[in-house]
Amino acid sequence: MKSFTDDQILKGILRHDNLVLSYIYKQYYYKVNAFVRKNSGTEEDVSDIFQEAIIVIYRKLKENDLLFENRSFETYLFSVCRLLWLKNLRTIKTEKEKINDSLPFNEEVYDDDLNNVIEKNERYLLYQKHFRNISTDCQKILQMFFDKVPIRQIAQVMGFKSEKYVKSRKFKCKELLIERIKQDTEYKKLFEDDS
Repeated sequence: MKSFTDDQILKGILRHDNLVLSYIYKQYYYKVNAFVRKNSGTEEDVSDIFQEAIIVIYRKLKENDLLFENRSFETYLFSVCRLLWLKNLRTIKTEKEKINDSLPFNEEVYDDDLNNVIEKNERYLLYQKHFRNISTDCQKILQMFFDKVPIRQIAQVMGFKSEKYVKSRKFKCKELLIERIKQDTEYKKLFEDDS
């Protein structure tokens, strides 16, 4: 199997390069698997944590916010996985002290900044879950607003007669989406943690 340098791995993650992503799974998955399984996790948990860690790293790369310094990709990946699993265990009320910790971990990686990226990711996933469940019309209207499409153009695309009606529909769609998100138990967990 071809091996990749840390730099090639990071570039591959940014490009969604399947060869690089396969390499990451083959090289590092089993270690994360051992850690999560030793600490009350299932095979499904391992898969979720590993995937979420790759997404977190991808987001930090996109924001030019990945501080690697003298760390290897392997150490950074494990630190992110460990942080995600600890956070997951906290949400299911398992005490952090009972963690059987065998992964290399660098305290510097465990920072507020990384926590913020993870929280943003969780909020985004919650938003996506409810966005997909509102009507197609609402999805289109809100997406065009997010993309800063002019109201007149939205009216034309949607076949609405007036710009005033577009604003009214956008308001109703947004309110519906917010209401559904706020009723989700995940929302309460995410925002209770902030308080």
